[in-house]
Amino acid sequence: MNPPPRPTAGHSDQITGQALREQYESGSTVDQLVASSGLSYGTVLNRLHEAGTEMRTSWQTRRLRDGQARRNLAARLRRLYEQQGATLAELAAAGSVTRRVARRLLIEAGGTPRTTQQTLRIRSAADAARRTNLALSLRARYEAGATVPDLAAECSYSVGTVYRLLRQAGTRMRPKHNHGPARAPRKGL
Repeated sequence: MNPPPRPTAGHSDQITGQALREQYESGSTVDQLVASSGLSYGTVLNRLHEAGTEMRTSWQTRRLRDGQARRNLAARLRRLYEQQGATLAELAAAGSVTRRVARRLLIEAGGTPRTTQQTLRIRSAADAARRTNLALSLRARYEAGATVPDLAAECSYSVGTVYRLLRQAGTRMRPKHNHGPARAPRKGL
């Protein structure tokens, strides 16, 4: 008799018992772990037990959520909000709470909620930096002999976008249909 086939590595295999344990010990309930991980209730419990998690009663969970774990969660959400420019919706997802609770936790941790415009400015500045780095790397590969269509295919961008990025990086463009690195001019015969 053959052993049952091993399950393929999917999303559920990536969620470790240790990760679930950390979330549980920071105040999340088993139901919240089920909702955030997409695993079944039994699988979450099994992984928590495998990770050596000491399970709480419901009253312990309520008390914990009001105490140190709540402060830890609030501090973690504030770091995400201030250092990575996360939105309240992203904080709510990260903390397995509602947006309203995420906002309240942010304020409890000493954070100040931003306006939508402030968040957009933070995000656009980060996007601009990434775009500049991409433009410089495209320039280096173009100057080494890569063609614009090849660069577009590698990056999953349109040819027009690659041309714009190359111009943004100050790239000296080759004449059309002259692929490869610049060649030395021919000497007369």
